[in-house]
Amino acid sequence: MATPLEDRASHARKPPTPLLFSAAWDTPGASIADARAAVRTLLARAGHHPDQRPSQDAQLVVSELVTNALRHAPGPGGLALEVIPDAALLRVTVSDSSPRPPELRAHDAGRIGGHGLRLVTRLCDQLQTVALETGKRVVAHLRLYAPAH
Repeated sequence: MATPLEDRASHARKPPTPLLFSAAWDTPGASIADARAAVRTLLARAGHHPDQRPSQDAQLVVSELVTNALRHAPGPGGLALEVIPDAALLRVTVSDSSPRPPELRAHDAGRIGGHGLRLVTRLCDQLQTVALETGKRVVAHLRLYAPAH
């Protein structure tokens, strides 16, 4: 089940609110491509062109975190995206049903796969795992530059 993108444009009297997206899945059929499309669309609404590096980096981070959740957690999960009002920070939250935190594997250039979390930690300013009663929540903060309008 996906919640449509919300564009809560502010009026002059109210402080701006963040752009938000959320989606939840019950089965392993969740689409990583849909998650990438969601972050691409959300960032475009915030003024970040899909062909520019901030959007491409965000798509990679979301793709890796959602892939890990689908691959390593057997149950329901969710994705939440938030662009703060000045469009300079993206908060990515991926929830899943596994209590095990993500493991950063030792660097091995000869290994196929297992490099995604290392990429995420290099691209993000902050990455934390929050234990939940029913699994965990992985939260990543990706610094974006303020878009020129």
